Amino acid sequence: MSPRLRSVALVMVLGIWFSALTGMRCRLLRHEPPRVELVRTPDGIHPQTAVDGDGVVHLVYFKGDPAAGDIYYTHTAASTPGFSRSLRVNTQASNVLVKGNVRGPQIAVGARGRVHVVWFGAGQTPKHPGAALYYARLNDAGTAFERERDMVDYDAGLDGGLSVAADDQRNVYVTWHGQGRDGPKGETERAVFFRRSTDAGQSFSAERRANPTRTGACGCCGMRAFVDRAGALYLLYRAAFETGRRDEVLLASRDHGATFRIVQRDAWDIDACPMSMASLSQGPTTVIAAWETADRALFARVDPQTLSVSKKFAAPSRDNAKHPVIVANPRGDMLLAWTEGTGWEKGGALAWQLYDRNDAPVGAAHRVDGVPPWSLPSAYVQPDGNFTIVF
Repeated sequence: MSPRLRSVALVMVLGIWFSALTGMRCRLLRHEPPRVELVRTPDGIHPQTAVDGDGVVHLVYFKGDPAAGDIYYTHTAASTPGFSRSLRVNTQASNVLVKGNVRGPQIAVGARGRVHVVWFGAGQTPKHPGAALYYARLNDAGTAFERERDMVDYDAGLDGGLSVAADDQRNVYVTWHGQGRDGPKGETERAVFFRRSTDAGQSFSAERRANPTRTGACGCCGMRAFVDRAGALYLLYRAAFETGRRDEVLLASRDHGATFRIVQRDAWDIDACPMSMASLSQGPTTVIAAWETADRALFARVDPQTLSVSKKFAAPSRDNAKHPVIVANPRGDMLLAWTEGTGWEKGGALAWQLYDRNDAPVGAAHRVDGVPPWSLPSAYVQPDGNFTIVF
């Protein structure tokens, strides 16, 4: 072979080799969108999920008469297909209220995988005006739930709005909004209250008011509590101002509830109760909040260092978006899910949209019918970074 042909052949071989390496590198670096798996709630409605540090998925759901039913708990690990045998959470049978969705149970997982659950009791309680706000935790052996306790002593008048949050330092927070023990009544006078435990739910401090200024609280709107990986506590709820505005308000505390500050107010001029709900979760570097305003599902990020809130983004909903839930995987991909067309005693559709780490939508939104009345979606991140929606 002549020197010239030898040179040409060498160039061709090098070109093919370089092209192969480049293609391999591109495939390795290509960011494939995460998958979304849909799972039906096992034998019930109103699922709520939480994932612990070992990747175990904890699930509570409701079963029975929406005005007086029961909560059940189950769990599953990535290495174990299917959910475990369910345990009833409430020791008093048929003593859970889920009617209205904003009154359904919520779950948190704290230190050593301990599960904490809160819910509204069915009917009245002699302890204070209105329904009880019950709290129960999984026992040390993980075989049953301890007997429930009513968390409200004085600041009662519950309607919607309860939540629970926990961290890996044995702190547990039970939160609600209601009427203060003293002073005038009405939605514009309602406030957000909480009780804190420092021993993983064995005992709790006296109830305290959280919102630092008078904001009121939309009586039959839900709320969400969350603790980030640094231990900061966030409370997301709908206010009720005398002007008729019902802004979504985000409170944050970096001192375990000793002080709070308002870090976000999303305005909504509506002089009625929209029965809205909200979601908070941990992202790779930020806390992510989702809520409803004017029939849209919105989300924004919160910088845990500065408590500054990013620009808000709206989901591409088609029909009265409600019950938003948002989660993010370690790469920064996000899943925002919500319902469409649901209402009082009316089911509807599940919808969801993926977003990348820069908050840009990935592909089109998806929609599937089949959300039962009084139910809603919950979502979690799988160990491989894909998502699951339970509905």
